[in-house]
Amino acid sequence: MTKTEQEKSFAGELYQPYDPALVAARDVTIHKLWDYNHLYPLKREERTAALRDLLGGMGANCVIEQPLFCTYGSNTTVGDNFYMNVNGKLMDSGKITIGNNVMLAPNVSLITEEHPQDAATRNQALEYAHPITLGDNVWLCTNVLVLPGVTIGENTVVGAGSVVTKNLPANSLAVGNPARVIRAVAGSDRR
Repeated sequence: MTKTEQEKSFAGELYQPYDPALVAARDVTIHKLWDYNHLYPLKREERTAALRDLLGGMGANCVIEQPLFCTYGSNTTVGDNFYMNVNGKLMDSGKITIGNNVMLAPNVSLITEEHPQDAATRNQALEYAHPITLGDNVWLCTNVLVLPGVTIGENTVVGAGSVVTKNLPANSLAVGNPARVIRAVAGSDRR
């Protein structure tokens, strides 16, 4: 049985992002994003309803500030008490799974797509997608970039401007480009 291009993307295989079915799905997302990003910010109930229609799953008490960009939206699920500040990007050709009580500061980008390093393959307009998972209670500070295939463990904090290229363990403070764990999140961090 032949896989669809979306099934290939979810499997981490090379896929064709210009497949007509994927283009049509992105066109639907473009319309939904336009409507969401142009809602009056204080129309909170309308914004919540629009997000429920856009995302693949959304828990209770979730806020995503405008503007938002995502590739599909339907490939992203967020848990309870999720907050994403302005200029968030959810490049979700692969699955993005976000736990409960997660906070994303302004200009955070979660990118599941990557292109082949081999020029001949890349020139065929093929790409890969690898899932991203954020555990419960994660905080990504301003301008954090999370690259394809990364899992960030629960209670982890990633410092401003960091580029997360590899998995980060739970209960860690990570900073830098590439992000490196500098210490555990400790009881003394409560203030």
